Amino acid sequence: MRSFFFEGFRSITSSRGRLTGWLIIIAFGFALYTFGIAHDPPGYYVDESALSYNAYLVSQTGTGEFGEKFPLFFQVYTGGYTQYSNPTQIYILAAVFKVFGPSILIARLTAAASVFAACLLLGFLAGRISDNKKIGWIVGAFALLTPWLFEISRLVLETFFYPMAVVALLWSVFLASRKERWTLLNIAAIALSLAFVTYSYTIGRLLGPMVALGLISFAIDRKKLLDVIKVWIAFGVTLIPLFMFYLNNPGLTTRFQLIGYIKPESTYFEIATTFIVRFFEDINPVRMLFRGDINTRHHIPDAFGSFFIGVFILALIGLLIIVVKRWRDPWWRFIIFGLAASVVPGALTVDKFHTLRMIAFPIFALMLTVPALEWFLCRTEGAKPDFLLKYSQPILAAILMLTAFEAGFFHYKYYANSPKRGLVFDAPYKELYDTAVALPDRPIYLLDNYWGPAYIHSFWYATVEGRDTKEFIHLPYGEKAPVGSIVISTEKFCTNCETIRKAGVFLLYRQLRDPKMPSYIYYSNEK
Repeated sequence: MRSFFFEGFRSITSSRGRLTGWLIIIAFGFALYTFGIAHDPPGYYVDESALSYNAYLVSQTGTGEFGEKFPLFFQVYTGGYTQYSNPTQIYILAAVFKVFGPSILIARLTAAASVFAACLLLGFLAGRISDNKKIGWIVGAFALLTPWLFEISRLVLETFFYPMAVVALLWSVFLASRKERWTLLNIAAIALSLAFVTYSYTIGRLLGPMVALGLISFAIDRKKLLDVIKVWIAFGVTLIPLFMFYLNNPGLTTRFQLIGYIKPESTYFEIATTFIVRFFEDINPVRMLFRGDINTRHHIPDAFGSFFIGVFILALIGLLIIVVKRWRDPWWRFIIFGLAASVVPGALTVDKFHTLRMIAFPIFALMLTVPALEWFLCRTEGAKPDFLLKYSQPILAAILMLTAFEAGFFHYKYYANSPKRGLVFDAPYKELYDTAVALPDRPIYLLDNYWGPAYIHSFWYATVEGRDTKEFIHLPYGEKAPVGSIVISTEKFCTNCETIRKAGVFLLYRQLRDPKMPSYIYYSNEK
């Protein structure tokens, strides 16, 4: 009996020791992953402020900026700038702010933690698929180092949860695919993860249903077809709130209409040819590997592309192996389908190789490295030609060394050049805000114009500082501030004003009387 209790105690303590060790390793890894995040990127982009401010309001009142209680989608901005933000990231931030309070650092750490966890889970999935922990470690490292994922982990935008949503989908589909029949738990897990893919970012409204359609890969007999149909039904139920919201808010699709090329006057031929051209522009290896997204908010310039050459080579080898040897496996057919589908949302817009709209692509591409790594690491006789058996591991070592060099170069460039990106992250706005709140004038008027709806910055910065947001008044588009008041504006230039400060594209000025206008107009404004 004593021996029994001793062995049990030793088992428990050893398990706790392993858990503690893993927690220390993960915490250390996360500290490295988020190095410098307190000041890098500099500033806070307008969309980040919009998400964060709405998240804070939800954490305190359950409503967004415009007063709707726990909305499915959040209206952000006003007038011609009105958009609808997806709910997942806002509610995640709201939960975090409820515990830790609102701050830019907390918001950026939340975004980074989401991507970091997704990369780890992707590595664990690779290890599970291959039944090889070494492959899991390699794929996890690839994911953590890939510029595409690393850079969006620094952005408090709608994309920060998207890698996790896609990885959760892959996990749920993989676990189900290894069973003869899909249980209710499998069906619910797949449907729920598809819902996260759909509701977590605007591209998901297309990508979610497309990937759901790709589940037909598993319908190899009547029973599996029935399982897939059950998933479609469950997923369809989760789409009902989306359709109901759209019926009451047609503006939900306004953003796509602005950035897309499909217009009422477009012919089917024009749409088809444009789509084909855009699709191949987005998967152009030269742009992907050597240039990346030209938007410096999404990708550091002069740091090569958004995806590593070495990892891309492995993904191509993996794709070849699947097509030649594993095409009968529904799981790998699903991965190839998902890879192609992940390009479609971006290809339907006018921007070439838009990092955010193709954010699911690197997840599927990293999955393709698993068959390649299995092939390279396999030492079984007959698994590959004899002349490759001798050189396969040195070739793999060379690819890994190339990837390590690329990762080192990218991260060096990132930390060297990222502080220079203040302009694209609206850092100058904070300078004007600080100048404005140091003045005794109240209220401070916020005016949107040529450079967009920057008013939300003032509300967010005031929230972070614990300042009453009633000190600020957001003017309707085109309306003038009262005479003598101070204004933070996104106008190209102001009229009848005394400029106090200009920073970046933002103006801080005092409104003066227009000598051509009757005085009663100003009087009525002041009232």
